[in-house]
Amino acid sequence: MIREVREEELDGLLDLYLHLHETEIPAHDEHLKKTWQTIINDPNYHIVVCEEDGKLISSCVCLVVPNLTRNVRPYVLIENVVTHRDYRGKGYATKCLEYAKKIAVENNCYKMMLMTGSKKPSTLKFYENAGYSSSDKTAFNLKLQEVHFDYR
Repeated sequence: MIREVREEELDGLLDLYLHLHETEIPAHDEHLKKTWQTIINDPNYHIVVCEEDGKLISSCVCLVVPNLTRNVRPYVLIENVVTHRDYRGKGYATKCLEYAKKIAVENNCYKMMLMTGSKKPSTLKFYENAGYSSSDKTAFNLKLQEVHFDYR
């Protein structure tokens, strides 16, 4: 079943993220709780999940970004595309991306964007097969934890 995540599924989502790039589940502290509430209550923040036998097995984040260009039409950012390693290659992530596309169309978005850190040909082919192109844009990424400012 493809749908949006439910508020009570935080733990299942964090478990799934261990198959993305996370190495541990964050502490269930006030910062995590506040962040989760911000996400859950934001009408532009959609976490699409695929559930099988009561378990979250695939997901992607679909963020609708309001925009003042392109006839004041928003766009979508896709992030955190992940499938549990035991369920990969069965089309679950594709279904999540298709659901995200439905959200984009319903919100009159003019484009969808995603970036991947993967260089694996199979991952890049997966995104191409899902309709994404790497030839019309150039992406740059600045990791803020690596930036140091001197305000003296």
